[in-house]
Amino acid sequence: MRISTQMMYEQSMRGVTNSQSLWLGYGEQMSTGKRVNRPSDDPIAASQAVVLSQAQTQNSQYTLARSFATTKVSLEENVLTQVTSAIQSAQEKIVYAGNGTLSDTDRASLATDLQGIRDQLMNLANSTDGNGRYIFAGYKTEAAAFDSTTGDYAGGTTPISQQVDSARTMQISHTGTEVFDNFTSSAKPEPDGSAPETNLFKILDSAIAALNTPIADDQTAADALTASVDKANRGLSNSLDNVLTVRADLGTKLNELDKLDALGDDRALGQTQQMSDLVDVDWNSVISSYTMQQAALQASYKAFSDMQGMSLFQMNK
Repeated sequence: MRISTQMMYEQSMRGVTNSQSLWLGYGEQMSTGKRVNRPSDDPIAASQAVVLSQAQTQNSQYTLARSFATTKVSLEENVLTQVTSAIQSAQEKIVYAGNGTLSDTDRASLATDLQGIRDQLMNLANSTDGNGRYIFAGYKTEAAAFDSTTGDYAGGTTPISQQVDSARTMQISHTGTEVFDNFTSSAKPEPDGSAPETNLFKILDSAIAALNTPIADDQTAADALTASVDKANRGLSNSLDNVLTVRADLGTKLNELDKLDALGDDRALGQTQQMSDLVDVDWNSVISSYTMQQAALQASYKAFSDMQGMSLFQMNK
């Protein structure tokens, strides 16, 4: 086989080019901190990194969804804390209204107090979030949940749900019906077996109307007032039990969201470590390789420089 000057030149030049390419490659890894900067660097690791990146994005989206859910559930819990206090205040007024020594004027004053509590509860039932959406209106968030005059529910029938993890969709709100127009299965029944009034506002409206009705010395009217007060007392007690049940559900959801957040944080940490193992540089290895390749490149330059001054004719002398 003949070895020409041109062949020797091309081989030397190829050696310089290869050494320079490897040296620049290690330099790029050091500047970016990444072992895989393009798919050709490591096709298998690059494809796995794409899949892992998608998983990281999805995990971040669920973290954001849980943040939204926590805010919404916490807001409802704060409102229902005030609702609980208002119902308890109404109960105190109703119990006092059963005092037989009260005059018509006294009862009218209690009716005024109950009207104030009723207005407070209506305002709470029509509470909005920071964006003007009614929190107890289901998916019909653009309109008030309750008619302030009649107390009838005007919101949506479906509570809002949110997917908070890959396999968990959570109801993050309650409709006004579930909170203000519902009793639990253990509610106190009416003595005569009739269907109870479950709407909190109508319970209060009936009690207010009864207290505003003069009795004077009319025993029939007095008996009717006693029956109305007793019925209102049962209704308020049942409404309070229902609100407390809803609050217990909210507390359970907040606890679950906390646990899902912790799980999401652990998942994110693990994904970050996996991504680092796939594409990040091993600094000890890359620095060593960079230094060695730099020495090899310098040797290639020296060999090429020496070869330029040589020819086959000179070698045969």
